Amino acid sequence: MKKMLEIREGCKTPKQLIKSLPFSKFLQLYKKEFIEHLIGRDDRHHREIKHKVEFIKGICARHFLEILETEDFTCPKELQYARDYVRFADGAFHHYRNMAYIRLVRLYNAVVTDGSETPESIRDRVTAKSKNLSDLILKTRRKLMGKVDLVHHVRRTYGIDASPNVTAGEISGHYFNLPVDYLPLSHVPLTIAADIRTGIDYNTPANKRVKPFYALDHNPIDLNSFNSFNSQEWVAVPFQVGSFLIVAYLHKSHGKIEMEPGLLNLFPFASIESLKQNRRPDGIFFFGDPNARDEDLGFYRDKKNKVVIGMVPGRDELMYFGYAKKPILTMHNVLAIYSGEVPLHCGCTRYLVRFDDKTKAPYIADMRIKADDMGRISLKKTNGNIIRPIFYGTETGAFACLDGFSENAKMKMIGREVGYNKDVSSNARQIIPVSMEQDVINGDPLDVLLYVDNFTLLEKDECTIKDDMTVTEAIGHFRRGERVAAGSTQTYRGEKESSYWANPFPLLKDESDKIIHPELYKRFIDTEVRLTTAIEALVARGEMKIGIAYSQLMAGVYKDNSDEDIKRCSYTSREQIESCGPTRLAVSMVDCIKKRAVEKAKGLKENHEEISVTVALVGDSRTGKSETAEKIEAVLGLELV
Repeated sequence: MKKMLEIREGCKTPKQLIKSLPFSKFLQLYKKEFIEHLIGRDDRHHREIKHKVEFIKGICARHFLEILETEDFTCPKELQYARDYVRFADGAFHHYRNMAYIRLVRLYNAVVTDGSETPESIRDRVTAKSKNLSDLILKTRRKLMGKVDLVHHVRRTYGIDASPNVTAGEISGHYFNLPVDYLPLSHVPLTIAADIRTGIDYNTPANKRVKPFYALDHNPIDLNSFNSFNSQEWVAVPFQVGSFLIVAYLHKSHGKIEMEPGLLNLFPFASIESLKQNRRPDGIFFFGDPNARDEDLGFYRDKKNKVVIGMVPGRDELMYFGYAKKPILTMHNVLAIYSGEVPLHCGCTRYLVRFDDKTKAPYIADMRIKADDMGRISLKKTNGNIIRPIFYGTETGAFACLDGFSENAKMKMIGREVGYNKDVSSNARQIIPVSMEQDVINGDPLDVLLYVDNFTLLEKDECTIKDDMTVTEAIGHFRRGERVAAGSTQTYRGEKESSYWANPFPLLKDESDKIIHPELYKRFIDTEVRLTTAIEALVARGEMKIGIAYSQLMAGVYKDNSDEDIKRCSYTSREQIESCGPTRLAVSMVDCIKKRAVEKAKGLKENHEEISVTVALVGDSRTGKSETAEKIEAVLGLELV
C-alpha cells in the first residue's frame, strides 16, 4: 500500500471497528489499489474486469455492519452477495497484514505533566493496545466469516498476526526542549514508547548506498515548511546514540516510514527521564523530506544552536535503510570527534573469563556485545593517573547482511527481525537485537584493538592474529584501512579499496589521500595522537594489545588471489574460504582472550573470580566482524540451539 494508515481511535467491538474512520480509510485505499491493479490487466478480460470494478466501487462499511447484524440469511442470493463482500474483506485483511503500513498511536502527555504515568506503565499500555487491536481485527474477521459460513474447522489464529507495524505512545512536541530556531518542529508529536511488529520484511525502492553523506555548507532544512498542518506528515523518534540524543523525523509516506521499525530495532530508545529533564537534542535527522533538494543530502553543524542537522531528501534512490542508519551514525561520529573522542567503525565484545577451581585454567563464561558496527573511544584517566581508552557502543541491534551468516544463525533471527528486501538477489538485510542497552551505554577499558584484514590468505598453520608489531606499525594499518568489498556500496565485489581508519563516517580521506573534511580530520588527528600515546604506554606496561586480525572472509573473491594461492593455503575452493576463514580467526581469538585474561589477573593484587576482556575489531562492511563473533559463539557453544 502506497499510503500509511494511522489509527488514533480506540475500538472495543467489531461494530465499533467497522464504524471507525480508519476502517473506512483503509477500505477506500484498498479498493483504489485493487481497481488500479484490475485496470492494468490484460484487456482480453475486459468484461470480467468491468463487472469486478463495478462490484468493488459499490462496497462500503455499511455492508459489513449489515452482515454482522443479520441473524440468518433466508435468501440464497443475499447469502451469496454477503459471501462476496466477506471474501473481499478477507483479501483486504491479508493485504493489511502483509502490504499495508499501520501505526496505532496514543497520546500520553501525563507522563511529563502530572507524573501519573511512568515509563514502564506507558510501555505496558502501548503493548496492550497493540495486542488488543490485533485481537479485535481477528475477532471481527472470524465473526464476518462465521456469519456467511466461510469458517474453517481448524482455526489458525496464532499463525496470523494482525498487529500494527508500530504502536506508539506520543507526547506533544511542545514538551520537547528544542533550540529556539527549531521551534516549528514542536508541531510534530514526539514518540516516547513503541511496540514494533517483528518477523516482517519491507521492500524499499533501493537496496544499496550510492551517494555519500558529507558535510554541507548550508542548513538543509526549511523550517517554514513545518506548520500545524503538514506537521502531521512526520513522525519524530528520539534515540540515545552513544552519549548523544538524536531525534529522527521520518516522513509518513511509502518508502520512508518503513524505516521506523528498523530504527527502533537498531538504536536504544531515548529515556523518558532525559526528556522530562528538558535535555536538548544533540542531533536532528530528517529522512525522506519531499521539499529537500538533491544538494541537501548530508549533515550541517549548526554552531549557533549547538546541534548537528542531517538530511536525506525524499528520492527513490535514497530510500534504503542504509541511508537512515549510516547518517545517524555519521552524526554521532561528528559529535564524538568534536568532543575529543575517536569513533570506531568496529565490532566490539566484552568477554567474561573465569578460572577453573582446580586447574586454574581460564575459560570464557559469557560474551556481551558492545558494538556490532560502530562505537567510540573516550580517553579517560583511571587509577594511577593512567590514560586508558574507554569503549562505548551505539546500537543494540545489528543491520546484518544475510549473505554472511550460517543457517543456524539465521534460524536464531526468526521472529525478532525486521527485514529489508529479502527477495533481492544480493544485500538482503535484517535488523536483529544483539545487545542490551546497559552493555552498549556503559564504558569498558579496551584490552585488545585489532584491524580486520579480510583479503590476505594465510597458510594452514599461520596464526590469524598478529599482535607483536609496534604500535606505529599497527596504527599504519588502521590509517590505510584496506579491505576487499562485497559489492554493497559503489565498489565492485572483489575489488580492494582503502578508507582512513576503515571509514569512521564521515569519510575523512579518500583513496588518493585527499582530505574530505578538513576540520573534522584535524580534530581526529589531534585525538589520534593522544590515543596512540596512550596505547603505546599501555602496550609497554603489558596492559593492552594492538595489531591485525585476518578473517579471510573475502579472500576467495579477491581478484589478486590466484587458484594456486587458494590451493597452497589448503582450501578446496574459493567458496570454502568464506566460512573457514572466520572460524580460524575465532579459534585464535579465543586463545588471545584467555591469554589476555591471565595477564590481567597476574597484574591484580587480589584474586578475582572473573576477568573482563574487551576486544574491538575495526573494519568496514563485510570484513568479518559479525561473522567472527558468530563463529566464536559456535566455538564456545555458549548458546543452546
